[in-house]
Amino acid sequence: MTTSQPLKFEAPDAGEETARADLYGLLATLLYAPPSQQLLDTIGSAGREGDGLLEKAWAELSAACKDSRAEAVRDEYESVFIGVGKPDVMLYGSYYLSGFLMEKPLAALRADLARLGLARDDTMPETEDHVAYLCEVMRYLIASDDALHANLTTQKAFFADHLQPWVLQMCDAILDHPKTPFYSSVAKLARAFFEVEMQAFDMA
Repeated sequence: MTTSQPLKFEAPDAGEETARADLYGLLATLLYAPPSQQLLDTIGSAGREGDGLLEKAWAELSAACKDSRAEAVRDEYESVFIGVGKPDVMLYGSYYLSGFLMEKPLAALRADLARLGLARDDTMPETEDHVAYLCEVMRYLIASDDALHANLTTQKAFFADHLQPWVLQMCDAILDHPKTPFYSSVAKLARAFFEVEMQAFDMA
């Protein structure tokens, strides 16, 4: 799977499921690698009105993109998520679930991915528990025409097993970092969206 395909921003009246898939795809793109200036400009021009937490978080991200340059965002990404030695903020589920990388949570994830008929692209250096990869899986489970695997029951189970136990902790780690002027807005949007997803799955 890959996060490099061009993003498509839907009109405000797009279906809820399309909007969910698009937002998972956007988060995957922003968290997998620093965004290009073109993507920053696109998000910066895609303002949205509304009083809900998700709408406010989107408006804050849009404003941050409008005011950001790709070079500065790249420096921030590399400093916080890559760094020298251990990154300041980890983007891998296994770290939050077990305290280490390449541990049992990753093995369980790989088993579930195999049951879904999914596998990591050999060109992707990150392991499957990277948050961007997991967001891409969720996007697939929402948008795919595969009736056997892409359904609400599978979405709920995958999210509950592989994102819900740790992803808010990751968002808080980004928000608590003193040098994330851009990625704090990404984390706010991600946190608001994941909380909405949790509430919706609880009611499903």
